[in-house]
Amino acid sequence: MLKKTILAILALMPLFACLADTPQAGAPDAKTPPAACANANLSYADGVVLGLVEGITEFLPVSSTGHLILANDFLGLESSAPVYNSAGEAIIYDGKPYTLKDAADAYAIVIQIAAIAAVAILYWAEVLSIIKGFFGKSREGLMLARNLVAAFLPAAFIGLALHGVIERCLFGVWPVIIALVAGAAAMFLAQKKYGAKFAASPDAKPLEIHELSVKQSLVVGFLQCVALWPGTSRSMMTILGSYIVGLRPVQAAKFSFLLGLITLSAASSFKFLKSGGEMLEALSVGPVVVGLIAAFLSSAIAVKWLVGFLNRKGLAPFAWYRIFLAACLAAYMLFFK
Repeated sequence: MLKKTILAILALMPLFACLADTPQAGAPDAKTPPAACANANLSYADGVVLGLVEGITEFLPVSSTGHLILANDFLGLESSAPVYNSAGEAIIYDGKPYTLKDAADAYAIVIQIAAIAAVAILYWAEVLSIIKGFFGKSREGLMLARNLVAAFLPAAFIGLALHGVIERCLFGVWPVIIALVAGAAAMFLAQKKYGAKFAASPDAKPLEIHELSVKQSLVVGFLQCVALWPGTSRSMMTILGSYIVGLRPVQAAKFSFLLGLITLSAASSFKFLKSGGEMLEALSVGPVVVGLIAAFLSSAIAVKWLVGFLNRKGLAPFAWYRIFLAACLAAYMLFFK
């Protein structure tokens, strides 16, 4: 049922994309004064498309940020033209005019809040265990919290140090294409090595995520840092890291989801505090909220589906998808862009 639902959502995405290109009633044209152009840059259809892309891809090993960058490009949200506030004044950020691309890139990070909420609800028992651990009422919860914090710290420091460089140099289609291909190769290698290992001992007692050592958790954390390159996939790197330290697919997926609660919360909060005001001035609130709702619902479906799929099929199908997507994008950039 979940698989059919996801396929149905994917099938409807081209329709939403077409709707996004349809002129909105009362939308300003090129001759409209700047004051009327405020908050007219994101339609409801755009919000639905971006929400579905985020929700479906956030926890799959295919890169949500990479897909959102591509979606922004195809939806025409990569414009470098300045955007204006309700007073008709150009929005200024960091001493420069704030552009539609700036707002769309910020939304690609902030929209992750919806995926975080979906995981928090689906894994409420683990979240409650962590809270109990801090109050000394759950040893397993405290150990899990320790492991998640250890896995989060590398990305926190490296991401904070490099976020400016990453946004300037890597938020584009070609960097995403490179990351998609490199990630696919890594997934094929991991599936070949660890798939055979898991198949050879199907009845072995799995290592639980709270049983990891701090050193093992740090290994996962440093591999997560590779995903700072858009198109790599945080989910992919944390699952690969989890395989390396001995977790099986179900436990690896759970660790990736729970680690995402911390990592994505930090990234989204940092981005919102840094430029959320400018983003909300530039983008209409209604479509932004609709996008968050779409991301929440589709994230919940994708998370439930991924656990079983990984256990049955492994990483190889996602690797083939990444190669197919990279080939299509390269052809588009070379011959149609």
